[in-house]
Amino acid sequence: LAETRKLGIRVLLKTEACAIYPGHEVWAVREGEESMLIKAERIIIATGASENAVSFPGWTLPGVMGAGAAQTMININRVLPGRRVLMLGSGNVGLIVSYQLLQAGAEVAAVVEAAPEIGGYGVHSAKIRRAGVSFYTSHTVIEARGREHVETAVIAALDSSWQPLAGSEQHFKVDTICLATGLTPLAELAWIAGCRLTSVPALGGHVPWHDATMQSSVAGLYVAGDTAGVEEASTAMEEGRLAGINAAASLGYYGTRRQAELSGQVWQRLNALRSGPFGAKRLSAKEGILNG
Repeated sequence: LAETRKLGIRVLLKTEACAIYPGHEVWAVREGEESMLIKAERIIIATGASENAVSFPGWTLPGVMGAGAAQTMININRVLPGRRVLMLGSGNVGLIVSYQLLQAGAEVAAVVEAAPEIGGYGVHSAKIRRAGVSFYTSHTVIEARGREHVETAVIAALDSSWQPLAGSEQHFKVDTICLATGLTPLAELAWIAGCRLTSVPALGGHVPWHDATMQSSVAGLYVAGDTAGVEEASTAMEEGRLAGINAAASLGYYGTRRQAELSGQVWQRLNALRSGPFGAKRLSAKEGILNG
């Protein structure tokens, strides 16, 4: 942020972009009161993704929250969301937030995963396992119990059809249940702007089609990060660089040779991040978008 301001870039905090009109006009509302139209030559949409919820009896009780909300409470607000937490979901988000909860002083009662295997990187799961946290694969939360807030989480094993097995229930005394059950790209602004969307389940659902420069089907409008498909934080940052390089080049700030050189460097890093068993599925999905 300091570097951005040093470069003379105007930063509008507490400002919500509500729509993008033809001619690259952004309708924004600042602090809920001041309405403005911002004219741009190029636009990069990097609005991220929203957390997916899972419904079960008691899921509306205070104490059931998204893992991202818990992470914000810990890292931004310095507030412990709960003393004893059960994490549903073993992807990287669930694993990383579980470790951050442990670092913040909470107890993680268990990590519960519906799939037969842990979904995140081994380096993350190993740290949590060494801390004594148990993993329950092929399990899910079937109920949250409590009067005014979560007091007990009930989990059960799943059969091959993903249905709870009667008699496999286990009870955990917890005050918090964190849901790390996936993300959905926030593509509403791109949709309002007229961008062509395509459904890519491996990337979280409907995402704006974009080419290798991160430009959408609307000329001059670029997308980056989870908006363009849910991947990892490092990938999102590289896509932001790629969109910035090509948006700047389209305005004449980079020549063709320099644009190709800088874009090639980013693509090398992106391909490396998407290699291996965890990245292969997303790489295939991204290639599908680039190929139309």
